[in-house]
Amino acid sequence: MLDTASNRPAVPPEIARRRTFAIISHPDAGKTTLTEKFLLYGGAIQMAGQVRAKGEARRTRSDFMQMEKDRGISVSASAMSFDYGNFRFNLVDTPGHSDFSEDTYRTLTAVDAAVMVIDGAKGVESQTQKLFEVCRLRDLPILTFCNKMDRESRDTFEIIDEIQEMLAIDVTPASWPIGQGRDFIGCYDILRDRLELMDRADRNKIAESIKIEGLDDPKLAEHVPAHLLDQLMEELEMARELLPKLDPQAVLEGHMTPIWFGSAINSFGVKELMDGIGTYGPEPQPQQASPRQILPEETKVAGFVFKVQANMDPKHRDRVAFVRLASGHFKRGMKLLHVRSKKPMAVSNPVLFLASDRELAEEGWAGDIIGIPNHGQLRIGDTLTEGEALRVTGIPSFAPELLQTVRAGDPMKAKHLEKALMQFAEEGAAKVFKPSIGSGFIVGVVGALQFEVLASRIEMEYGLPVRFEPSQFTSARWVSGDKLAVDKFVNANKQHIAHDHDGDIVYLTRLQWDIDRIERDYPDLTLSATKEMMV
Repeated sequence: MLDTASNRPAVPPEIARRRTFAIISHPDAGKTTLTEKFLLYGGAIQMAGQVRAKGEARRTRSDFMQMEKDRGISVSASAMSFDYGNFRFNLVDTPGHSDFSEDTYRTLTAVDAAVMVIDGAKGVESQTQKLFEVCRLRDLPILTFCNKMDRESRDTFEIIDEIQEMLAIDVTPASWPIGQGRDFIGCYDILRDRLELMDRADRNKIAESIKIEGLDDPKLAEHVPAHLLDQLMEELEMARELLPKLDPQAVLEGHMTPIWFGSAINSFGVKELMDGIGTYGPEPQPQQASPRQILPEETKVAGFVFKVQANMDPKHRDRVAFVRLASGHFKRGMKLLHVRSKKPMAVSNPVLFLASDRELAEEGWAGDIIGIPNHGQLRIGDTLTEGEALRVTGIPSFAPELLQTVRAGDPMKAKHLEKALMQFAEEGAAKVFKPSIGSGFIVGVVGALQFEVLASRIEMEYGLPVRFEPSQFTSARWVSGDKLAVDKFVNANKQHIAHDHDGDIVYLTRLQWDIDRIERDYPDLTLSATKEMMV
């Protein structure tokens, strides 16, 4: 059967029902609470509200690292799979904290859409804007959820205008809030002509839904106080005149975002958003690769590693590679070609995630995210196929913005430290550089909080206290060019040269002047702030 629009074979129903998406937001916009409510409605957990609970129950299902539990921030993207109605949702939770944005950028290469969560009082914040730009580069469809409407929030038109202006995307309301703050009673569901009322008494209860026959229906007056009803009528009339109608194709192309209003903590508006993801979100999309694109409907399995997480289970020193399946129907026990090493790999214990819980994955389809436990063979950017030498492209690695030297508290344990650092480098948690001159390592990160996380993990996972100390260097650039030119450059600049964990040459800089000088004196070389993790 052909998909007539593109002359491609139709996607098998099992693949077509998959929705693989990430949630992006500024810290504290309510992303973790929303994630938990998704799991609640997907039947994956029995009780929500653990975000605010005490003690052991305090952290949500998607935060599993000790430091995340202690600080209450998500620092590591994790994946969760569950069924919702006829759909299979693969939800990738991303770090909200800007110090961990590189993990988020890589995660966005593994999804087909993003849900953008914004705080009704704060609107579009800096981190949201940065993440949105990455989605824009990849033309990812965006669905927006304006959270915390039960608190004092900004005018609805003001929020919509800000999204349109700051993010240069058309916004169409899927629902409209009735009242705000203490007066917030619910929303009018524009797409389905329904009145959705919020239940403040029970946060886990799905609120009442009342079918309305258009805005003239007398039932509206029975449920909405007169002053709020007048305001709703007036605002909806303005919205219909001023704002574009929902165009599903424009949503899929990333030019338009539908916006839902709600309160995740009160379980309000979440179900409508989930229905919207099912209806308007894309099915698994083709994946860019070299030498050709990978289509989801291909019968042969292909997938790529977008994240490596070490020590998810501290009792077993395991490393789990998160693999996004790009095509085909995967079955447990399959032998796949590890393209970088050209070696076959039997995938005998793949796992599906429900945050920190895992279950054995008997099968998976294009769009799914499975975990492959391994001992370091799989790295970020690796492609697995049923034999063809394909390499998925576009998974970035960024030059660090902060560089520090690291020393083990016990000098006799230098080898242990090297092992720990190499593991974190492969995981993508930090850049690790070995300078050509002198001993020791220089560790590079995007945000200062990452040094704390690394020190805490090295001590917890390896029993090795470490100290991070300031380095004379402020930035790093990958060096590429003709071999003779590179060799000449390396010999003349030894005190600035290091190698990353892949053995690639890196130029460590102290000032922007260093970079300008090299670009002037060595026109045949390229100094790059990003390195594609294509191996």
